[in-house]
Amino acid sequence: MSRNIGRPGHQRVRTARGRSAQSTRWLERQLNDPYVRRAKAEGYRSRAAYKLIELDERFGLLKGVRRVVDLGIAPGGWAQVVRKQVPQAAIVGIDLLPVDPIDGVTILQMDFLSDRAIELLVEALGGSADIVLSDMAANTVGHPQTDHLRTMALVEAGSDFACDVLRPGGAFVAKVLAGGADNTLVAGLKRNFATVKHAKPPASRKDSSEWYVIAQGFKGRSTASDS
Repeated sequence: MSRNIGRPGHQRVRTARGRSAQSTRWLERQLNDPYVRRAKAEGYRSRAAYKLIELDERFGLLKGVRRVVDLGIAPGGWAQVVRKQVPQAAIVGIDLLPVDPIDGVTILQMDFLSDRAIELLVEALGGSADIVLSDMAANTVGHPQTDHLRTMALVEAGSDFACDVLRPGGAFVAKVLAGGADNTLVAGLKRNFATVKHAKPPASRKDSSEWYVIAQGFKGRSTASDS
């Protein structure tokens, strides 16, 4: 896919009354971010859409999928990509936050850890998932070690959830922080999946600590748990 992302002159934002210097820097970065401009032009709800597009180009994540789960779907950019790339697929998104409707996507506003989540999800999909996508991150508190631990706990929960809903051969993709998943998580994923890799797509900001873990070739619960 061509990436002729335009780069017009750098826009500076004047500090307005009532706006902090930090807010001004954030606004300036948004205005000068080529992925933000491209997302607006192409109708995606967030620049994060291009992270999935780039990961899909590298790993073939969406090739032939029929049932897709988007954990933490808000605001919906990843689901929009799936809908565009594989319009025939059944797509179900789950989030605690309300999400504006997306044509062709079923959205469940609930905690994916709730007792009924898997039942409702499989019912909405019409069967086991081919891939579980997660761009979730725990709410940060500004303490790097704490933020990392909270996000890893969320990824581990997402991994367990994926193993409950994936078909054999399926895939799990999740955002991790601080250079990748920790050893315990990677070991668990390797027990459950044929391949486990890390990637940082170009759309992920260079100053961000986010990476993505890509686990493909789900072995199935019965095989994976025999260890």
